[in-house]
Amino acid sequence: MFTMLKEDIEVVFEQDPAARTYFEVILTYSGLHAIWAHRIAHALYKRKWFFLARVLSQASRFFTGIEIHPGATIGRRFFIDHGMGVVIGETCEIGDNVSVFQGVTLGGTGKEKGKRHPTIQDNCLIATGAKVLGSITVGENSKIGAGSVVLKDVPSNSTVVGIPGRVVIQDGVRIGKDLNHCDLPDPVADRFKELESEMLKLKAELEELKHERSIPSGN
Repeated sequence: MFTMLKEDIEVVFEQDPAARTYFEVILTYSGLHAIWAHRIAHALYKRKWFFLARVLSQASRFFTGIEIHPGATIGRRFFIDHGMGVVIGETCEIGDNVSVFQGVTLGGTGKEKGKRHPTIQDNCLIATGAKVLGSITVGENSKIGAGSVVLKDVPSNSTVVGIPGRVVIQDGVRIGKDLNHCDLPDPVADRFKELESEMLKLKAELEELKHERSIPSGN
C-alpha cells in the first residue's frame, strides 16, 4: 500500500514539470487526491460496502471535480493532470502507467448491463477532452488525441485523432515519446486538402476546354 502511494507521488514529478516539492504535490494536486480516494472507495466496493464506497467517491468528486466510480479498476502509476471534468465509469479497467488529462470521459454508450466501459491497457495517454465510450479496448502504448471521440477498439502502438476517432499512426512512430498536443495529424483536414486539390485540377481542365472551344478552327 505505501509503495503504491509513493509511486502515485513519484509519477507526478515524472509527468508534470510544474511539480516542485512533495509537500506541494500531496497538498495541492487534485488528481492525486482523487486517485487516493478511489483506492479506498474501491477497497470498500470489493467488500460489498457499496453505499460507503459511493459516498466516498461522491465526496471526492465534490472536492476535486473528478468522478471515478468505486467499481472502476485502476492500475499502478495512474496520473491525472489538472483533472477537472474527468469521468471514469463503473466497469472501466485501466492498466499501469496510464495518463489522462482534464475533461476525459471513459464512459458507456447507453443503458446496457455488464461490461459497458472501456479497457485501457498499459502505457496509454488520453489527451484533453477525449471521449472513449463503450466496451472497447485501447491497446497498450496508444495515444488518444485531444477532443477525439473513440467508439471502436484501438490497436496497440497507435495514435487516434478525430470525431469519430481514426488511427493515424500505428507501430514504430513516436512510441514511448510524449504526445505533442499542438502537432497532431488531422485526417479530416487532410481530406479537405485533397478535395481542394482535385477541384483546382478540374477547374483548370474546364478553363482549358473553354479556351479551346473559343478558338475558331482554321480551314
